[in-house]
Amino acid sequence: MAAAAADAKGEEQIMNMEFKRKLAIPMEVKEMYPLTGKMSETVDARIAELKAIFSGASDKIALIIGPCSADNEDSVLDYISRLIPVQEKVREKILIVPRIYTNKPRTTGDGYKGLVHQPDPTAQPDLFKGIIATRELHMRAVKETGFACADEMLYPENHKYLDDLLGYVAVGARSVEDQQHRLTASAIECPVGMKNPTSGDLSVMMNAIQAAQHQHHFIYRGWEGHSYGNPFAHAILRGYVDQHGTPYPNYHFESVRRLAALYGETELQNPAVIIDCNHSNSGKDPFEQPRIAKEVLSFRKYDPAVKKLVKGFMIESYLVDGRQSVGGGVYGQSITDACLGWEKSERLILEIADML
Repeated sequence: MAAAAADAKGEEQIMNMEFKRKLAIPMEVKEMYPLTGKMSETVDARIAELKAIFSGASDKIALIIGPCSADNEDSVLDYISRLIPVQEKVREKILIVPRIYTNKPRTTGDGYKGLVHQPDPTAQPDLFKGIIATRELHMRAVKETGFACADEMLYPENHKYLDDLLGYVAVGARSVEDQQHRLTASAIECPVGMKNPTSGDLSVMMNAIQAAQHQHHFIYRGWEGHSYGNPFAHAILRGYVDQHGTPYPNYHFESVRRLAALYGETELQNPAVIIDCNHSNSGKDPFEQPRIAKEVLSFRKYDPAVKKLVKGFMIESYLVDGRQSVGGGVYGQSITDACLGWEKSERLILEIADML
């Protein structure tokens, strides 16, 4: 302990930060909050279903849907529980993957950074409580609803706290160029979606997919590791912004055909794209999401290459339409990006199934 304290003190002298406390490592947190055998089987089964979609063995589509950020355990689980009967209705056509996004990227670094930082959005950050809260929330979702959920890998070193729980992982537009994200994705068992960067440069995304599908030697959490590659790493189209910050979509037929052509120039395994219906594709207008999904489903029917490539959608959805400020007091309304409310979301899921 003395040596550890000395090391920490030395770091304080070198870096312009205070080292507040040593956090539990993933193995310790998993020992405190272990999965049951049944929970592990649930996660494995959901991952297998997703892999079947991305490999083309299944004709279903994946629907990654849920709040922009998981800010409140009760309302998030309420939302996911409502998906259970909807999943039963569409089970032959759609695999629902609820979003439990516990990290929130902030463009300027300010604002609510997600459950892992602030289990209580109105209180001061508490990273240890945040780590526990994120694991407990994902565990409850698996145990109580039978879903293995999606999360964004904002901090690659934190992935091990949840790697036995996740059914799907997304790498965001601001992270997709980062080497550690790419290498860590190559070691993840479940499908990983790589978003196009905010600039819209598809070559960046394609390079990230290639890196994630390959094997690598790299340092991870103090270990020298060797990853085996993730053959289910794939593209997510989320729109982009120009040099003036004006948003533009890239979900249209021509954009998807262009992506299919780029895939055709590579030897990547399991070519696939998820269409993110919000962000720059919608101009951050959540009420545009149903129109975007339906438009893609319509043109998907008329081109075999596009139909084969488009494997699903991302929808930002919560209990109540829109958004509120932190502490706004509206149960089930987003405190980050505006979301589609429950009634509209349920209707959209059923309409997607009818179009398939």
